[in-house]
Amino acid sequence: MAEIQSIKQRFGIITQSQLLEQSLDTAIRVAPTDLTVLITGESGVGKEIFSKVIHSLSPRKHNPFIAINCGAIPEGTINSELFGHEKGAFTGATGDRKGYFETVNGGTIFLDEVGEMPLDTQSFLLRILESGEYIRVGSSQVQKTDVRVVAATHIDLREKIRQGKFRDDLFYRLNTVPIQIPALRDRREDILLLFRKFSVDFAEKYRGSSIQLDEDARSVIESYSWPGNVRELKNVAEQLSVLSEQKMVSADDLRQVLPHLFQRHLPAISQAGTAEGTTFQEREILYKLLFDMKNDLTDLKKVVFELIRNNDLEVPDGRHIRALETSGHDIQAREYASAVRYDSGRSPMQEPLEDDYIPENRPVILDGHRQRQGVMEVVEENLSLESMEKDMIRKALQKHRGRRKEAADELGISERTLYRKIKQYDLQ
Repeated sequence: MAEIQSIKQRFGIITQSQLLEQSLDTAIRVAPTDLTVLITGESGVGKEIFSKVIHSLSPRKHNPFIAINCGAIPEGTINSELFGHEKGAFTGATGDRKGYFETVNGGTIFLDEVGEMPLDTQSFLLRILESGEYIRVGSSQVQKTDVRVVAATHIDLREKIRQGKFRDDLFYRLNTVPIQIPALRDRREDILLLFRKFSVDFAEKYRGSSIQLDEDARSVIESYSWPGNVRELKNVAEQLSVLSEQKMVSADDLRQVLPHLFQRHLPAISQAGTAEGTTFQEREILYKLLFDMKNDLTDLKKVVFELIRNNDLEVPDGRHIRALETSGHDIQAREYASAVRYDSGRSPMQEPLEDDYIPENRPVILDGHRQRQGVMEVVEENLSLESMEKDMIRKALQKHRGRRKEAADELGISERTLYRKIKQYDLQ
């Protein structure tokens, strides 16, 4: 733990998130080795910082380090950039050129957005990872290099493999030690800390006083989903520092300057009404469950009306039908009201109560000439959010036969969040 705190201070990593500290601990443990590392996470979460941590704690720390964005290099020149070329290898090759794997020999190469690498380049990279050998473009001479590769991507490489756009053997070679960096919305305890850091840095740079957020503004900042992660949060802090007229920023100020922070794709839940420790993904599970329950209720109404019509069932009167008619379901209750039969020879149990009062839990009565088929039983449903969430996770795991990656995708949460919930609810 002391080493993690030291690394956080050294590289300016601000976090109180256990998830991020677990990822940082993995980086510290793998750094002294020469194992290939694959860092995954959304854009803007800070994958390059992790590559620098790994290099600085490795035996190669005094040798070169270079970060290369594979998605920013044109497909026609990436082989030359990485492996070099000979004079005359292609139009414009007026001389020999060393590639990055040659100039960084003995050091570390960080291949960002490795999922954007062309297939032929992937073959050359796989050979380097397996044997340390490569060939310059336009040459036939095999050369050797001793470079540690740290790769990163924000896309699902397994999906790219299914699409035939990424080599599976290269994926398994890169994925020797995987490190997953959580998105900012999965570590909301860091949002205000980072916002404060960026605001103070901006104020110091331009010799002013830093902005602050009132309680309502803090709630808005914390509840926003942050699709751009830390990079977007930094931009927001700097925009507010420039555009806000007051140093104490309110929710109204946020709405004026940055209205997109108030956009929601799901019903908003105030921080005060949210259980402590509940994450955005966990709330999404509950919303999905509620929407599914609504659909199930509509289907149940259809079944009930079909039973009334097809089995000649008796009901106390048609007012319940008319009440359901206004509930928003897509079945016209009038169609089924005509199917309700009233037998003049009612038994005493079938007689309507006095004063036209009919309790909601009055049982459905079969026609007197038909045999009773069953007894209705009212079952009290457990409406605990924790129980519903546990049930959803169990169903997802059963559906995907214990494959947690697919279950997490079905639930719309990260694998780490799913692992934590499985442990919390003892669903092993």
